[in-house]
Amino acid sequence: MVKGILLAGGYGTRLRPLTYITNKHLLPVYDKPLIEYGLEALYLAGIKEICVVLGGAKPEDVIKYLGNGYKYGVNLSYKWQGEPKGIAHGILCARDFVKEDAFVVHLADNIFPNGISDFVKGFEESEYDARIYLAKVEHPERYGVAEIKDGSLVGLEEKPKKPKSNLIITGIYCLKPSAFEVIEQLKPSWRGELEITEALHNMVISQNYKVEYRILEGPWFDCGTFDNILDAGLFFKERMRGR
Repeated sequence: MVKGILLAGGYGTRLRPLTYITNKHLLPVYDKPLIEYGLEALYLAGIKEICVVLGGAKPEDVIKYLGNGYKYGVNLSYKWQGEPKGIAHGILCARDFVKEDAFVVHLADNIFPNGISDFVKGFEESEYDARIYLAKVEHPERYGVAEIKDGSLVGLEEKPKKPKSNLIITGIYCLKPSAFEVIEQLKPSWRGELEITEALHNMVISQNYKVEYRILEGPWFDCGTFDNILDAGLFFKERMRGR
C-alpha cells in the first residue's frame, strides 16, 4: 500500500495579512481551498491513507475543515511539526505513520492540475528509493535545481546562484522508508531547516540508493504568493468554463 503525506506547515508570511486570520492552505483557489487540490490529487492516485503534517499559523482551522477525511473518501490523521523546520523535517514527523510502506509527499501549497497518478504509478514495485518530478522554469535559482548529465540525474542544489540547468524540483516526491536513513543524517541549513534537496542529493551521489526523475509536461502551480494563487485561480476558471 502507498500512503500519502500532505505537508501543510509554515506561516504563509508572503500571504499576509490574510494568513493572520487563517491557515494559508485554506485560502481559496477559484472554487475551493488550496489544500483540497492536493488531497484530491492523492485520492485520484489511489492513495486513501493520508497524514496531514501541520504547523505554523492556525493549524486547528485545517483540522476543523478537513475532519477525519470521510467526506473525501480517505482516512486522515494529523501530525504536529510546530515551527517550520523544513520539508525533510516535516516528512520525519510522519515516520511512525509511514512505517514500512512506500509513500508520496505532496506539498499542500502545490497544485498539479493534471493529477499525479502517472507520476505515482508503479513506484511501489520499482527498485527506486525515490522518484522526483522536475519542471522547466525561467528562474531556477529560486528553487532546488537538478543537474542532469547524459540523461542521468547526478546532483541537486538548493537555490544556487548559478543554476546548472533550468530543471527544478516540484512539490511532490515518491519515497521508500529507506529515505529516513538519509534524512536523519541531515544537519540544519543556513535557514535552520532540514532541506529535502540536500537529502535527495545525498541519495543521488550515494551508491546505496537509487533515485529517478520524471519531467512534468503539463501545468504546475506553486501557490506561495498572491500572484501564483491568482494565476492558478484563473487557470481553473478557464478550465471550468462551459461545464
